[in-house]
Amino acid sequence: MKTLLIIDVQNDFMPGGSLAIPNGDKIVSVINTMQYKFDLVVASQDWHPKDHVSFASNHSGKKTFDEIEIQGKPQTLWPDHCVQGTEGAEFHSDLDTKPWEAIFRKGTDKTIDSYSAFYDNGHLKSTGLAGYLKEKGTSQLFLCGLAADICVYFSIYDAFKEGFACFYVEDASQPLDVENFKDLKQEMIKLGIQIISSEEI
Repeated sequence: MKTLLIIDVQNDFMPGGSLAIPNGDKIVSVINTMQYKFDLVVASQDWHPKDHVSFASNHSGKKTFDEIEIQGKPQTLWPDHCVQGTEGAEFHSDLDTKPWEAIFRKGTDKTIDSYSAFYDNGHLKSTGLAGYLKEKGTSQLFLCGLAADICVYFSIYDAFKEGFACFYVEDASQPLDVENFKDLKQEMIKLGIQIISSEEI
């Protein structure tokens, strides 16, 4: 089964949002067009409590994009974003969610961040996504969304480790840091992850 996983296409990651990804809004129409080519469409949603450990505002004397250590791992401190129940946490209003069969929320534990749609950053807790996709019979998994160099990348890496044949849909994704993402793309290619455009699906 050919499955599309849409990562975090939410208001706070759009231009004007609290953690804006450059040109993040440009992917919405691409996703809307291509998602009808799939047998199964699912999405992830960043869904943080307001006292989340990854927010710079919750660390006295720290500022946005500082790096600290949490549970033995480096943690970038972000602006408050995708707080549960806020408009910033909602999906972009132009995004067509009708074909979606399920939404998997992540980042709900205030004590640890969760970039991947599959696990938190410490791999302590699963979202249940891998089991869901396997039970549905997913063989090929196509991933897209925001941000390509963070949540999409970590989701692809975990999907690959779970044994899915992975495809990164480049024109349906945007990175926060374009230069950093160039290196990550090379890593994906070495793993055997295919980088494609929506036209090739």
